[in-house]
Amino acid sequence: MTTHTATMIIETDRLILKPLAVTDYEAQCALWNQEPVFRHITGKPMAHDEVWLRLLRDIGHWQVFGHGNWSVKLKTTEQHIGVIGLFDYRRDITPAFDAFEAGWVFDPAFHGQGLASEALHATLVFGDEKLKLPKTLCMISPENEASLRLAERHGYVRVRHGLFHDHPVLILERPHA
Repeated sequence: MTTHTATMIIETDRLILKPLAVTDYEAQCALWNQEPVFRHITGKPMAHDEVWLRLLRDIGHWQVFGHGNWSVKLKTTEQHIGVIGLFDYRRDITPAFDAFEAGWVFDPAFHGQGLASEALHATLVFGDEKLKLPKTLCMISPENEASLRLAERHGYVRVRHGLFHDHPVLILERPHA
């Protein structure tokens, strides 16, 4: 199956969302080794080979599903500032997810500027209008207050608690807008 990811570029007022590519590897290594990034997700810095495998998984997701994680870049400089997307990672969680998941990670240097909100809005519009997803889920650490606020501002509601790799998580759901 060949997917033409070039047509999946999204532009907002300040951002360009491009499907993750091998060229994002170095930026991904830097991102996943910042404490504010990994604190609520992996709990530890990510080794470069783990970043590589994650990147390959995300590139493959585009090939299989025709969508996945985007590299979030500033429109003015094309600097990589984060990752956002809609995906199906078949997480080992009970009960299993019954919808695609939305997820995001942003460089802490760009927190508090509304960029994550701008990117999430564009991502959810894509899911609603292009993919026609009936709903999406997100999984967030209960301690990650900023991500919980972001999700709730965009229509997600808390539906249950769970454990993922022995860490407590909140599962939030957003119906198609």
